Amino acid sequence: MLLGAIRILPRPSSSIFTPLIRSANQSHTTRRIWLTTTSSRFKMASTEAPTPAAPAPTLAPVAQDQDVDSYKSQTNNKRPFQNGNNNNNNNNNNNKYKNNRKPAKHRRKAKPVAEGSHEEVLLTDIQTLIAKLEADAPDSSESPDETPLPEQGSIIDVQVIDISSTGDGLARLVGSPSNHIYVVPFSVPGDVIKVKAYRPVPDHGYTAADFISVVTPSPLRDDSRIQCKYFSQCSGCQFQMLDYAEQLRLKRNTVIKAYKNFSQLDPSLVPEVLETIGSPLQYNYRTKLTPHFDGPKGNIPRKGAAAQKPHTSCPPIGFTPKTSRNVLDIEDCPIATPAVRQGLRDERKRMQAEYGNYVRGATILLRESTKRVPKSTSPSDPSAPSSSSLPPSETSVDPSSLPVAEPAGLKVESDTYTDYKTCITDNNATSTEFIDSFIFTNPAGSFFQNNNSILPPFTAYIRSHALPPPPSASSKLSPEVQQKPIKYLIDAYSGSGLFTITQSSLFPGGSVGIDIAEKSIAYARRNAELNGLSEDQCKFIAADAPELFKSVDKYNPDETVVVLDPPRKGCDASFLRQLLEYAPRRVLYVSCNVHTQARDVGVLVRGEVEGSSSSSAGAVTTEGGKKKKVRYEIESIRGFDFFPQTSHVEGVAVLNRVDEEA
Repeated sequence: MLLGAIRILPRPSSSIFTPLIRSANQSHTTRRIWLTTTSSRFKMASTEAPTPAAPAPTLAPVAQDQDVDSYKSQTNNKRPFQNGNNNNNNNNNNNKYKNNRKPAKHRRKAKPVAEGSHEEVLLTDIQTLIAKLEADAPDSSESPDETPLPEQGSIIDVQVIDISSTGDGLARLVGSPSNHIYVVPFSVPGDVIKVKAYRPVPDHGYTAADFISVVTPSPLRDDSRIQCKYFSQCSGCQFQMLDYAEQLRLKRNTVIKAYKNFSQLDPSLVPEVLETIGSPLQYNYRTKLTPHFDGPKGNIPRKGAAAQKPHTSCPPIGFTPKTSRNVLDIEDCPIATPAVRQGLRDERKRMQAEYGNYVRGATILLRESTKRVPKSTSPSDPSAPSSSSLPPSETSVDPSSLPVAEPAGLKVESDTYTDYKTCITDNNATSTEFIDSFIFTNPAGSFFQNNNSILPPFTAYIRSHALPPPPSASSKLSPEVQQKPIKYLIDAYSGSGLFTITQSSLFPGGSVGIDIAEKSIAYARRNAELNGLSEDQCKFIAADAPELFKSVDKYNPDETVVVLDPPRKGCDASFLRQLLEYAPRRVLYVSCNVHTQARDVGVLVRGEVEGSSSSSAGAVTTEGGKKKKVRYEIESIRGFDFFPQTSHVEGVAVLNRVDEEA
C-alpha cells in the first residue's frame, strides 16, 4: 500500500467522537480511522441566529498550556481525522441533511484530504476540540443537542475558545450550548468576534466564517501592534495583533500537537518540545514575494491569441484575500525586506504603463539579491575595471581622482562590509545571498529560505547538533560503534547546498549533497567553488530517487550523519525505507511542515515502513554477521520561526540510531 493509504472500517455504535485506533504491530502508513460525525447534534434552519432554550454558561478559552502539559500523562490520541468522507456508515446522521444536499449525480466527488495539509490539520484540531468539549460536558449521556445552525450568510457573534495550528480561531456561538465550531480567521482565544457564517460543514461539526469585526477583544489582542493596513483581509498573516512572545508560544504548541496527532508514537517516546527560536526580524524579513494579477474578464485561455482582449485598465496586483477569489490590490507588504518592498512599488508603477500588453494573468517575482563590498577595499563597485586593465591612453589621469559609480540598490552597513540590496524580477536571473561569510547563488525563481535574518542562528544550531553526544553507558549503541569518529555528512534534498556547505567544516571525510534536480546540483557545485571548498571537502551528486543512498555506499553509516530537508509533503515510503536500510548513526530532520515531519519521524522511531518486512527496511547485518533491527530515538525537537506574524513554524528533530537484535 502506498504511503498515506487509508483503510476505512465500519463506524462503531457510538455517537461520541472516537479517536483513531491503531494496533500495536500496525505500520505508520496504514491508518485505521473511524470517520465519525457530530452532525447528529445539529440541523440546518432557515432562521437567523438561534435563541437558546436556557442560558448557557460563559465560554472559557481552552487552556493551551494545560492541554499541552497533559499530553505527557495521557494515552496518545492517534490521528482522529483523515478523509473528508464518512462513506455510508452513518446514514442515520446524514438523513436530516438529505434535503439540503444536491442529488448524488450532481454532487462533486470529495477529494481526499492530503496528509499534513492545511485541511487535515484544521479538521484534526476541530475534532479534538469537539471531543474535549463533549468530555467536559456535565452529562454527556444526554440526548444529542438539536440546536439549529444559523442560516448560511447569517451575521452572528462567536466566542473564540481555542486556536488551530493553521492560525484560525475555533469558536462557539455566543449564548448557545451547542458544541458546533466556527472557524474564524484573524482571531485569538478570548475574542468575541462578529462573523458571517458562510460555509457549514455539519458532517464534521463546523462552519467556516468570515471575520467582520471584534466585539470584545481578548486580553491577548492588541490591535495597535498591527503594521499592515490589509491585515484581516490578506490571507498572508494571522498573528499581527499578538505579542511576539505569544506567537512563539503558539508555534511551540503547534509542534507539540503535530507529534501528538501525527506521529502515532506513545507520548513516552516524544521528548518535551523545546522553546521556539525567534526570528531576529519580525517585520522586513521576507526576501521573496510573488504577487499576481488576473487576466481580463471574458478571456478564455483555450482560445487563440487573436481572440484575447488586453486589459483596458491596470488590474489589481497583490494576493488572494481570505474571503474571495478576486485579487486583493496590495500597495505594500511590511513583512518583506525594504528591497522587495521597493521592487513591489516599481512593478506596480511599470504595470500602470504596460497593462495593455497583457491578455492573461501573471505572477510577478520579487526576489532580493545582495552585492557585498568589503570595507577594507573600497565602497565602490568591486566589478569596476582596475587601472591596470585599461589601455595606456585611458590611464594618463590618476585613476583615484576619477569618480566611481556606487553599486545600485539599498545600502546596508556593517563594521566590515557594505551590502547593496536589489530586487530581481526575472525568474532565470541569478540571485546572491550571504549567510555569515558563506555566499549562495540560485536561480531567482527557485526555492531558497525566505528569511535571511534567521539563517545564521539556524545553521549554527544545526552545526552545534550535527555530531552525536559523547560515548555513554546509557546509549543504545554498542561501545565499539560509539567509539567510531563521525567523518561524513550526507545532505539529502540538498538543493543548492545550504547544509552541505555551511556544515562542511565538521566532517573530515567530506560532506556530500544529494538531489534529483540537475539544475540544483549545478548551482550547488558553483556555490561550493565560491566558498573555496574543494570536491574532497564538499561534493554534490544528482541521483535517482529510488537509489539515493547507493551513490554513497562507501560511507560507513556508523560514521555518518544525514540531514533531511524535504518539501512540505515530507518523505515518501521509498526514501524512508532506503534511509532505514542505510542506517546512519544520526539524523537531523528539518521541515517546513511539522505535521509531515512528525509522521516521518514516527516511521523512523518505529523502524517500520508500510510494505517492508523485517528482512528489509529497518533490518541490517552487522560486521559479525548478526541481524539487527534499526530504529531511531528522538533526542530533541525544536521549532524555528522563519515566518513571524504567520502561523507557520519550521521544525528540527534530532534522532539517534538504536540497534536491537532482529
